[in-house]
Amino acid sequence: MAGAASATGLAGSLVAAPVAAQPAPGAAASAPATPVLSKVSLTVNGQPRALELDPRTTLLDTLREHLQLTGSKKGCDHGQCGACTVMVDGRRIYSCLTLAVMHEGDEVTTIEGLGQPENLHPMQAAFVKYDGYQCGYCTPGQICASVAMLEEIKAGVPSHATSDLTAAPQVTADEIRERMSGNICRCGAYSNIVEAITEVAEKQA
Repeated sequence: MAGAASATGLAGSLVAAPVAAQPAPGAAASAPATPVLSKVSLTVNGQPRALELDPRTTLLDTLREHLQLTGSKKGCDHGQCGACTVMVDGRRIYSCLTLAVMHEGDEVTTIEGLGQPENLHPMQAAFVKYDGYQCGYCTPGQICASVAMLEEIKAGVPSHATSDLTAAPQVTADEIRERMSGNICRCGAYSNIVEAITEVAEKQA
């Protein structure tokens, strides 16, 4: 019995006691540093806006959190769904993938800048007419992408679906589907969206 007790005591002495984490040598405890802010000037929906932002702030978060323009939606936050699509100097971009400080002096157009309920943009009206929105979450990005996409076709920019690179691209269902493939609609309203875009294109022709 004495031997057993001795063995038990030896085993207990071999169990390591918890060790408190130690600061790195020379490390001094201090409060987090105040973030450095950068001045950014943008024109958003026709209005000049001057901001001071953490330089890591995306354009999407700038619009939603700092300017309260919540029409642009945060979907995947990885540039895979298109819900955050806005136009910068007339070209469509995923606002979740770009930093606001990269757009000093640029002109940004969001869904709020295209039209309002009492004065809809033709593309907004067409989406309503053809029920191209359903749940509506992706719709602001879809509409901004649609407007910019038609301008790309007018400018002669080809797509993967353009069969003849020596001729001006035409507004066809295949062209629309290819060019809008970066904007996902989880409700599956794709056919309605194509009809809406086609009508607007025909009226602009």
